[in-house]
Amino acid sequence: MNKKTIWITGGSTGIGKALAIKFAKEGWNVAISARRENLLDEISNEYENISSFPLDVTDKTKCKEVFKQILDTFQNLDICFFSTGTWDPKKEREIDVEQIEDVFKINFFGTLNCIKAVENYFKDRKSGIITIVSSIAGYRGLPNSTGYGPSKSALNNLAESLYFDFDRSNVRVCLVSPGFIKTPMTDKNDFKMPFLKTPKYAAEKIYEGLVNKNSFEIHFPKSLTVVLKILSFLPNKIYFGLVGKLTKYQKKN
Repeated sequence: MNKKTIWITGGSTGIGKALAIKFAKEGWNVAISARRENLLDEISNEYENISSFPLDVTDKTKCKEVFKQILDTFQNLDICFFSTGTWDPKKEREIDVEQIEDVFKINFFGTLNCIKAVENYFKDRKSGIITIVSSIAGYRGLPNSTGYGPSKSALNNLAESLYFDFDRSNVRVCLVSPGFIKTPMTDKNDFKMPFLKTPKYAAEKIYEGLVNKNSFEIHFPKSLTVVLKILSFLPNKIYFGLVGKLTKYQKKN
């Protein structure tokens, strides 16, 4: 019997890397993808059952080619974990249309390209999990988030829409909404991040949610995400007031 296999995009650093190591230690075959081949090779050289499949997720054709390579290598694929993302807080403070287009091209359309590549395989297989990694920033609008937050909000809606499409084929669509995790991307933030956690913590929560549970959304840490979920249900006037105070947002005179 073949070992189970997971494909992880954004697997060279942060949550993706930590999750790859977690699944590898649990005995899975792990295919990791990202643009930086040197970082992928460092990980795959250290762990026998992690294999490198370099990929730029904005390239639709390459997404399909890499998926075929993974199938040719392992003969099966049980879980996809699509976590490619980009964030530049300095460029989020104004409406930089080109920057926002780039963010959506990677965060939203990059994820969509990967899902499209595996769509027919999972629907024909009638089992498996497609995981879309979003963020707490996708729950509702936040200050200084003209591209990242909207791209994650779009992923939330996409995951909910695809849930129905894939559920007909007995394929689980799972949404992952992490809080603040210490990664090269969050290291760019110039504000205090509440309940900051490690990538290893995130990997443990995600592994548990994917393998041992069956919920649609995996969100953590609950001490932060539950509060934000409650805030998201508030009327606009109350929400804007509370978030403004929490983020020390001020109107210009």
